[in-house]
Amino acid sequence: MAMLLDLREMRGSEDRVERTFDLGDLATESGDDYAAAAPVRLSLRLLKDSVKYRLVGNVTTTLRQQCCRCLEAFDVATVLPIDLMYLPHSENSGEGESELSDEDLSTAFYREEQIDLEQMVREQFQLSLPMKPLCRDDCEGLCPACGINRNREGCSCDTSWRDPRLAALETLLSDGRKG
Repeated sequence: MAMLLDLREMRGSEDRVERTFDLGDLATESGDDYAAAAPVRLSLRLLKDSVKYRLVGNVTTTLRQQCCRCLEAFDVATVLPIDLMYLPHSENSGEGESELSDEDLSTAFYREEQIDLEQMVREQFQLSLPMKPLCRDDCEGLCPACGINRNREGCSCDTSWRDPRLAALETLLSDGRKG
């Protein structure tokens, strides 16, 4: 099922876009840090102003991520607000280096009178992800010595760290205590 919004089908200056995509419709790429764990629902208003289109609404799903501490998968209910302006690709001048404004960050481009909803959804998911996803705030992670998940069971590994550069000083201190 194509996730394209055909702008030629729009009648008037405002329209509703209500779509639900199954998991197989939203293909994840190998570099993605998430997977959709539930159907993706789009509830959007499409506003037209000449050749400009504005999508306003939200995307709702459950995203599956991997905890950066314990490496376990966990699900997060996700509702993303959408407010994007779409301009024809011909207006994408790419003028070289320039400072981006807030408006530039919410502007995208369409081709052949179609908006690629899959690309839009994937971009919004990527932008919403935390840099270090945690399954819970108090996640204890993996033991650096034996590798067990400390959230599930404890271990008696010595995880204290000694700086190897100070080993010579430690021997001097231990020799001083003996003598």
